[in-house]
Amino acid sequence: MEQKIIQPIAIPGIHNRFFKLFEESAKSFNNPKVLDAGAGHGALSKKIHEAGYNVEACDLFPEIFYYDKVPFKKADITSSLPYDDDTFDIVIAVEVMEHIHDHEQFFKECFRIMKSGGILLLSTPNILSLKSRIRFLFSGFYYSFEPLNHQLNNGLQHVASLTVDQYRNIAIRTKFSDMQVFIDKKQGTSKAYLFLLPFMWMYCKMKKIDFCVHNKHNYLTGRILFLKLFKK
Repeated sequence: MEQKIIQPIAIPGIHNRFFKLFEESAKSFNNPKVLDAGAGHGALSKKIHEAGYNVEACDLFPEIFYYDKVPFKKADITSSLPYDDDTFDIVIAVEVMEHIHDHEQFFKECFRIMKSGGILLLSTPNILSLKSRIRFLFSGFYYSFEPLNHQLNNGLQHVASLTVDQYRNIAIRTKFSDMQVFIDKKQGTSKAYLFLLPFMWMYCKMKKIDFCVHNKHNYLTGRILFLKLFKK
């Protein structure tokens, strides 16, 4: 039988940087039970399992999940997840949020299947970076987003571009108690546009927009956002 190659369906380096945040978060638990939602080929599930963690996985396309050493279930993460209430300590979804429309349903289901004190860890393209803003100005498309093929429904297209403020709003509506925001790394292309910062500040002041909500240094320079939500 041909052995399937298990590789990340993600931007290079994302899994390694996300794994550091995962391990730091896992220190809060004694042998945490983990769900990898939207697991793809299973590259991150494999990495977490080989590090000694108790992990399960789910994805809409079971035929592309190649790592058979962790329990796997077929699941549409924009619908009901096939798990009981209060099952997992940590739920992760890497390079998934931009592929789905119904974020609120996913957050609600994660909240339901997580134990009290649980943590939800997500990644998503940073559309707030200066690189992304310049790209949108000239093309109408944010960083990591392209014109959609409306006849294609393979789950691989980037269909949803949400801001930090919008994610925070969804988190509040779905009863998460707090949301922390991290970045995977700073991009030189965004740092080159930091000279625009005084003009952005003046514009926000003139328009009476809270400058701090979307213009923190990490938001302006980061490549990928990592979101950490708490169920308390």
